[in-house]
Amino acid sequence: MTNEVTIPLLPCASIDDIATFYAALGFHSTHQQRKPNPYVALRREDLHLHFFEMPGFDPEQSYGSCLVLTSDIEELHRAFAAGMRTAYGKVLVGGVPRMTRPRARRNADGLGGFSVIDPGGNWIRVVQSPATAPTPESLPAGRLAKALANAVVQGDSRGDAHQAVRILDSALAHPQPDDDPVAQVQVLVYRAELAMVLHDQETAAEMLARVDRVALTADETERAASTFEAAADLAAAMG
Repeated sequence: MTNEVTIPLLPCASIDDIATFYAALGFHSTHQQRKPNPYVALRREDLHLHFFEMPGFDPEQSYGSCLVLTSDIEELHRAFAAGMRTAYGKVLVGGVPRMTRPRARRNADGLGGFSVIDPGGNWIRVVQSPATAPTPESLPAGRLAKALANAVVQGDSRGDAHQAVRILDSALAHPQPDDDPVAQVQVLVYRAELAMVLHDQETAAEMLARVDRVALTADETERAASTFEAAADLAAAMG
């Protein structure tokens, strides 16, 4: 048979918190009930997510996750980020809920992706659809780019921020004369993001201050434009 549809059904502590959060991302409720069990169905265009409430549920311990395939991860991320800025005054980058930045994934053949971690602790993993994907990025060159790629696998794919921090801190502790300045900026900004995830604003501020001290040419500044946008979001989140 064809045309079957699969809709993820994910746990949460409060369907009200879930509905409020996803409304900021452009979703609307197609069904909500309290009895016989708390349940909410949400939709944004062709994207459907359903949630059920569990008494005593701890979002920090959630294993809930699903994949969202899209033809344009950058556009969807921009839309979600704009919704967060409108609802919360900033892009949520630390704690629960939060959203990661679009990044190429070494463990996904170079295809890009980002994740939304919702109030239920569920990881909504948005990935580039292979059918509409541009040519995947080549394997990273240079020690900082390789360290960043490895850290992204740990921090964004596995959700292990501590291991990602260890990888980046090791790379930053041994600077080399031929390090790519753009890769250095990317590493510092991702390290700041991880610090926010771990509720370490002091380290996040230190990393962003180091970004300002990296000397870049005009061409390198252009190459790092999206990373500077991420740095601005982090700075705004820190207040």
